[in-house]
Parts: sequence; C-alpha cells; structure tokens
Amino acid sequence: MSEPVTPESSQHSESMEDPRIEVRAWGVRGSLPTPAIEVLGFGGNTPCVELKFGNEAGCRQRLIFDAGTGIRNLGMHLLKSQCTDTSFHVFLTHFHWDHVQGLPFFQALYRKETTITFYSNRTPEELKEILWGQMVTPYFPVRFSDIAATVHFVQILEAPLVLGEVKVNSFCLTHPQGSSGFRVTYRGKKIVYATDHEHGQEDADLRLLNAARGADLLFYDAQYTPEEYPNRMGWGHGTWLQATRVATAAEVKQLVLFHHDPSHDDVKMEAILADARSKFACTIAAREGETLIVR
Repeated sequence: MSEPVTPESSQHSESMEDPRIEVRAWGVRGSLPTPAIEVLGFGGNTPCVELKFGNEAGCRQRLIFDAGTGIRNLGMHLLKSQCTDTSFHVFLTHFHWDHVQGLPFFQALYRKETTITFYSNRTPEELKEILWGQMVTPYFPVRFSDIAATVHFVQILEAPLVLGEVKVNSFCLTHPQGSSGFRVTYRGKKIVYATDHEHGQEDADLRLLNAARGADLLFYDAQYTPEEYPNRMGWGHGTWLQATRVATAAEVKQLVLFHHDPSHDDVKMEAILADARSKFACTIAAREGETLIVR
C-alpha cells in the first residue's frame, strides 16, 4: 500500500532494497518568486520537484522536474550534504520563466564531474537553443557554453522513457505555448506531475485523467480559486476545485495542490486547503522543503 507522509514521520527499513520514492518540493509557487514573510509557511520559490528512488544509501535514480528558483536550493543542499551523485535527469514542462529561471544558479552545472540530461517535448536542437538563450549577454554573466558539466538534450513525447526501473511518460497539457505533464512509475507506484494546465479542452483533460488514474501522488496546478478563475480564463492554470474533481474521477490516493498563486498568502492557502479537503479528503498543499514518502 502506498503511504505518502510528511518529512521523517514514518521511517522504516534503511535497506538498499527499500522501494520507497522520496518526493521533495523545492519550489511550489507559480508565476514569479514571492519573497514575503506571509508566504513562508508554504514557500515562495518557483517550481522544482525532486524524486529519489530507494533510500539515500541505495538511491538508484534522482529525477528533477522543472528548474524554477527552487532548483538553486536543491543544488545547495546536494553540495552541503556532500552528495556523490554525478548524473542528473531534469524534466522541463515548458519554458516560461518561472520554470527555468533557477537553472543558471544550479550548482551542478558548474561541476566538471557532473552529467545533466535535459528532457522536454522540443527537439534536442530547440531545447539547447532555449536553455542557452536565457544565459546570453546581457541577461547573465556566464554563458551556457562555459558551464563545466557535460549536458545532453533529449526529446520525450508519447513513447515512454526508461531509466533503469523508472519509467517516465509525457503527455500534453493545455497552456499558452504548450506544456507537458509527466507520469513516473516505479515498482508499481505512480506519481503524476501535471502543473500549468487549464481545464476545458476535452482531449487534454482526458489525457490528464488517464495519466492520473490510480496515481499514488498527483501534483496538480491549482493556482486559482473558483471565484478568481472567470477573470483569468485563458491564462493556462486551474483551480483547487478542478483538482479535486480530477483526483476523484481518477481515484488517486493523494492529491497535491501545486503552483500556488503569488497573491495567496499562508492564511489564504490554509483556507484553500480546507475547501479542497471538503471535496477530496486526501488532499495536501505542496510546501517548500517538505518530503513525501511513497512506498
């Protein structure tokens, strides 16, 4: 049985055969970083979610989803913890600033022993050009071509990507200029990362529903309240209410509200969470730095 829990509250065997998935949110905020004291309970960094498979002693893979400002703290954590990993897999949903703006500050880019593979729905040539573009003069003092790490660029579409025991599927979402969701499976467990999606297009909604069926964790774009949404239609984001509807229809085990609006402080977020739980009891709101365990 899968059991998402909050940090360190239920630690079991530390065996290398422990089939756990550790999921940690390093950035949860949408649109732009929000460095304000009234949002620190949930966090102000933009999207970045880390998945580790197996416990720290036996970590087989480390996957990173999006490279918002949260990826800077992830890089600093890896450095301080003297992590010996030299290979990283970074999956990018799309290229709006809040999902890539932290990448130039990711410490692993500047370590020559590191290999980083970037995945997106773009061709390798397009992906390389996009990532290089945000580090050209005068936007950043270091060029992408000058980083020390070895980098690779891979296009991921409908065909599954297999990384050892981990399988990643990509599916298209509804968002201005496009966005991808990702379904990750490992030893029978399933985690779905579906941020930057606006409901209403039947084909895209069905793809998301099918990807989410039976998921142990569903990260869902819940940036707006139902009251806010009518004035933001077409902006490419969802509501907490739609998130609960998808979670109910897909029979997911745990819904994670994600991509919090910059204007939603901790008090507002607690109210949103309470409203969402009244519709789907197994709901949490992503908090920066929080680790969930799926086993």
